[in-house]
Amino acid sequence: MALHNRVSAAELKIKLQEETFKRITVSFYQYAKIEDPQAFRDALYTDLFKLDVFGRIYVANEGINAQISVPEHHLEAFRDALYKVSFLNGIRLNIAVDDDGKSFYVLKIKVREKIVADGIEDPTFDMDNRGQYLNAAAFNEMVDTSETIIVDMRNHYEYEVGHFEGAIEVPSDTFREQLPMAVDMLKDQKDKNIIMYCTGGIRCEKASAYMLHNGFKNVYHLEGGIIEYTNKAKTAGLPVKFKGKNFVFDDRLGERITEDIISECHQCGKPCDTHTNCLNDGCHLLFIQCEECAAKYDGCCSEECKTVHALPVEEQAELRKGVEKGLMFNKSRRRRNKVE
Repeated sequence: MALHNRVSAAELKIKLQEETFKRITVSFYQYAKIEDPQAFRDALYTDLFKLDVFGRIYVANEGINAQISVPEHHLEAFRDALYKVSFLNGIRLNIAVDDDGKSFYVLKIKVREKIVADGIEDPTFDMDNRGQYLNAAAFNEMVDTSETIIVDMRNHYEYEVGHFEGAIEVPSDTFREQLPMAVDMLKDQKDKNIIMYCTGGIRCEKASAYMLHNGFKNVYHLEGGIIEYTNKAKTAGLPVKFKGKNFVFDDRLGERITEDIISECHQCGKPCDTHTNCLNDGCHLLFIQCEECAAKYDGCCSEECKTVHALPVEEQAELRKGVEKGLMFNKSRRRRNKVE
């Protein structure tokens, strides 16, 4: 069998919409030594393809990072496929909080240098020396004390639509930049309880190890991240201290945690937390847009992009040549000035 997808995105999306069964969005990660990431990747692709699993998985010498969509009727077989790998046996699976089953439409497994790009080059850094896990109950108890600092290890656009009450934002768009920034921001707080958190746990787990490496003493990270916290807190009837929406890196672009809307439309300023990508393929800017502005600008981020999007496809393709795309709104604040 082929070890890569060969069907067009358009065909795959149609096929997804025609499915009659339910899908479950799942994420998991594991820091573990993988001697031959390519061979591991190929074997995993073969197993998951047979189960109609979609999603995005990164494999590296340091472990695996996965966000996927599993047919509900194949969930047990999927677990069996994972558990036959020694370092994945019994691994925690984060089940999406708010799921429409349309998070992914194709399976992509890529070999990377690292499962989280961290920029760490210090050979003495020890990923095994990481912070202590906190479950939902322990987290709620610890954050209510004055000796605790909560640190959000996600990007700006994630923090913007939802975060824990009182959490500090590390203002950068890349994890590799955030690590030294967090150390510098908290350098006078080394005796405080430092709780790191992220979406599913992978970034805050590495961040906790980095903080310990840099002399911090009482470092914790939220077990399973926001996803696991929310599921466990709701199940146990605990107060949910996360407010707003949890940004996710799939076609949903977010899952509702609470009804609080803490961000605003980037075009008109009305309360809104709906992320979208500019429909001008030469831009594809990630930004927040309300329904009214989506109608006014035809799903685009500016009048300029709206004009381009209305051009014939051939002309749009010519204009796209050499143009950078895939930006985030906070990297392109100048676009605010384009909207009239």
